Amino acid sequence: MSLNLEQYVSEFTAQNINGEHLLHLDGSKLKALGMTSSQDRAIIKKKLKEMKASLEKARKAQEKMEKQREKLRKKEQEQLQRRSKKTDKCSSDATEGTNEQ
Repeated sequence: MSLNLEQYVSEFTAQNINGEHLLHLDGSKLKALGMTSSQDRAIIKKKLKEMKASLEKARKAQEKMEKQREKLRKKEQEQLQRRSKKTDKCSSDATEGTNEQ
């Protein structure tokens, strides 16, 4: 409707075309849904292309965030392991010192 193509709403609704289905439509499928105007199909295809690009960009950003989180988790884990080793070594050295006395 925001594209001023509300005349197709009833057919899209009757065919259960939701957002997920819409992303998979091409020119011939749009035509089969009653979209006879090549201009209207071009408008939809352009908007779908923009939406797919936007979705891909968001997916890549999400993957990047997940990689950064994983990297941070690994770094924190390594720091904890180093601290633990230092603590163990200090305890071990203190025990050896006590045993020598």
